[in-house]
Amino acid sequence: MSEPLTETQTLAKRTKWAYVSTRVLDTPFWGIFNMLPFILYKDLHATPYQLAVLITLKPLVSILSSYWSVWINQRSERIVGNIICTRLLAILPFFFFPFFDSPWFFIASFGLYMMLASSLVPAWMELLKQNIPKVKRENIFSFTQVFGYFGGGLLPFVLGGVLDDYNQAWRWIFPLAGAISLGASIFQWNIIIKPGTSVEGIASQKFSHHLMKPWKSAWNLLKQRPDFTKYQIGFMLIGGGLMIMQPALPVYFVDVLHLSYMEFAVALTLCKGIGFAAGSPLWSKWINRTNIYRFSGSIAALACCFPAALLLTQSQIVWLYIGYFAYGFMQSGNELSWNMSGPIFSKEQDSTVYTSINVMAVGVRGAFIPILGALLIALFDASFVMVLGGIICFFATLLFFGYAFTEQKQTLKV
Repeated sequence: MSEPLTETQTLAKRTKWAYVSTRVLDTPFWGIFNMLPFILYKDLHATPYQLAVLITLKPLVSILSSYWSVWINQRSERIVGNIICTRLLAILPFFFFPFFDSPWFFIASFGLYMMLASSLVPAWMELLKQNIPKVKRENIFSFTQVFGYFGGGLLPFVLGGVLDDYNQAWRWIFPLAGAISLGASIFQWNIIIKPGTSVEGIASQKFSHHLMKPWKSAWNLLKQRPDFTKYQIGFMLIGGGLMIMQPALPVYFVDVLHLSYMEFAVALTLCKGIGFAAGSPLWSKWINRTNIYRFSGSIAALACCFPAALLLTQSQIVWLYIGYFAYGFMQSGNELSWNMSGPIFSKEQDSTVYTSINVMAVGVRGAFIPILGALLIALFDASFVMVLGGIICFFATLLFFGYAFTEQKQTLKV
């Protein structure tokens, strides 16, 4: 007979299955969710302006998500219930997709889902930190990332055939995928929460307090932790370099490379997914063996290869697939660094503020960098913007490796 599990093992097991089941059951939803821009344009005849709003919403709602994230984490004993309710609220509008035709309803549903999904990241990272040992935590995170990313990349191929054969089938696929996603609530209810300190007097405080609290908390933490501030500066450069290229990619693919839809789909979903799957186990092992700055510097160095490969695609199409494989490989490490930096820097402290700063930084970048990229395309061309993105990522590489070298020297002195 096997020995009964200890309380710590029970905590780890229930949290693991809750997180894994959530990511696995979310995969069908993400598969159809990622196709929403194409559905809007093809079946609902959305205008280019409406599509631009949809693309811009993804990073911008990260700022709003920080406020919801603060509410989720106000009472530690209610965090599981808040996660379940937030997920229900995020998916609820998709059950009404069969009954609406206005593109603005679908755009609003997209924005609400992205905001609420982002707001849950700090809560999940804190639960993983509290209940699961460090090495297992990163392995679990990497596995779920690979499953979700690879599954979400392959599903569009399957769903594309269904959407082609059955007119407006997406209207019913969305509610079905949403119902599957909400099935994870069964596992989430089983998470055991360690007793925490309740926050009193929330209702009596002014609206301005709640409005400024995430920004004040972020500013205070950045002042107190210069090591984390350095990380944010470097990561802002990586994110900025990658984000400034996004408006240029469609222009470059259509006007310069003249790609067919199938060539683009193979690169974006298959090659990128394979790269992500190949990179995740390697990054998850290395993050425990190296300095977080050196780890992030390696990610930035790989990010420089993406625009270089795309520029070489003008001579051989194979470079497109190599570039997106490298991008997927890089992104698996990028997301691991982004999500795990809070628990790494916070050590024994609450990690939610650290992770919330990461989420807010995405929103800050999204507020102006894509617009800057679009302006530069008008002034120069798409190739120039991609080269600029590569140069920014190169500076991030130098900065991170410089931080790693400085920290290593300080450690040797001690």
